[in-house]
Amino acid sequence: MLPRLLNPALLFALACYAVLPAPTFAAEELSPAQLRALREEARAFEHGEGVPKDPAQAIKLYCDGARAGDPEARYSIGWMYANGRGVSRDDGIAAYFFKLAAEQGHEPSRNMLRFVGTPATEIPECMREKVADDADDFLYTSEKQRQLAELVRRLAPEYGIEPRLALAIARTESNLNANAVSSKNAQGLMQLIPETSERFNVRKPFDPEQNVRGGLSYLRWLLAYFRGDVTLVAAGYNAGEGAVNRYLGIPPYAETRGYVQRILQTFRRDDHPFDAAVTDPSPNLPKILQSKSRIKS
Repeated sequence: MLPRLLNPALLFALACYAVLPAPTFAAEELSPAQLRALREEARAFEHGEGVPKDPAQAIKLYCDGARAGDPEARYSIGWMYANGRGVSRDDGIAAYFFKLAAEQGHEPSRNMLRFVGTPATEIPECMREKVADDADDFLYTSEKQRQLAELVRRLAPEYGIEPRLALAIARTESNLNANAVSSKNAQGLMQLIPETSERFNVRKPFDPEQNVRGGLSYLRWLLAYFRGDVTLVAAGYNAGEGAVNRYLGIPPYAETRGYVQRILQTFRRDDHPFDAAVTDPSPNLPKILQSKSRIKS
């Protein structure tokens, strides 16, 4: 028998959510009804409404919603961290979630940003992609490939980059080959051209860790430059940010268009958190976004 505190609306929400697969960051987008059901269950655990109070479970469920792009869930988890409700107070993490929601036009989150200060630059643990090798859409042909993939996954969070995006770039660039050299003299695991290696202080482009750090530094820069737009970041990594600026979007190169599609198919999202302090945005970004908006409409 269900406790009396479980009201009919919450009962319906939990029933809807019960039939859903456990959401993950790489899952398909959830419908508004599914996101609402997820929020209702999280709130039940946050406040002990009909279930034992469990802040840790509330955080987990809110974070599932936050990863799926729900601004209300992002606000709720930010509020818990801002007020130390069931977790240690952390204004940086709170600001991280408020900022994500504010960028979606969520006014309460925008207001809260005034009180919590600067967002954390490192992606919170619960927002990081956790992908098992056998569910990684990639068959490793050698133990070396697996080790290099693990190197990419381990280093990516240091640069505020979700491992799945970093690994999508590495796999598409070199098929996880630390000795790869392209016809344009792009080198190593992340296929850095000599100019990019010099730009990000990579002195040994065939040293896997140096090469990955250089590629991640460039990705972090591109994410800030294009304000988290993964389509533009992927196009910039392949063709250079100058080409994206000139063409006000993905350059009309067959290679680049195919490259962007491969990255999006693997990463499965078109936005990514970014650190605005890394660099100013592209001066052409308003025109690029306006052009993208016209194409969608």
